[in-house]
Amino acid sequence: MQGMYFKELEVGMGRRSAARTVAETETVLFAGMSGDWNPLHSDAEFAARSLFGQHLAHGTLGLAARLGLIDGTAIAARGSREWKFKRPIFIGDTVHARVRVTELEPVPRLGGGMVTPHVTLMTRRGEEVQAGSVIVGLKGREREAQEK
Repeated sequence: MQGMYFKELEVGMGRRSAARTVAETETVLFAGMSGDWNPLHSDAEFAARSLFGQHLAHGTLGLAARLGLIDGTAIAARGSREWKFKRPIFIGDTVHARVRVTELEPVPRLGGGMVTPHVTLMTRRGEEVQAGSVIVGLKGREREAQEK
């Protein structure tokens, strides 16, 4: 799914991202990159005996969900607002993001601007697992033309 350019966005517009299933391989790779080898993520037998009863993905792995709205047009991540981890993401969960634009701020020197989408990460079962807003620098079409 190709992302949109800054001038194509309007406050209130939204998209649903493609769904993907969280694989155990991702948690192993994420643990290696982050150094977070908590047994809830790295030991299926330990996790089965925990409060959750099964193997969990890292919560911050959910932050890596593809949004669709900005794929290929994002310049830089600027931060997040009130990101909430509401439920665990289990190994094997299929998740998608619902994205709605809440703020737009033109930044002429970027040839685009800052977009703040509110993101809700959902499981296929309809459970909201994470939600919050991110702030992202986004290209304008003029900038895209200059880079070619």
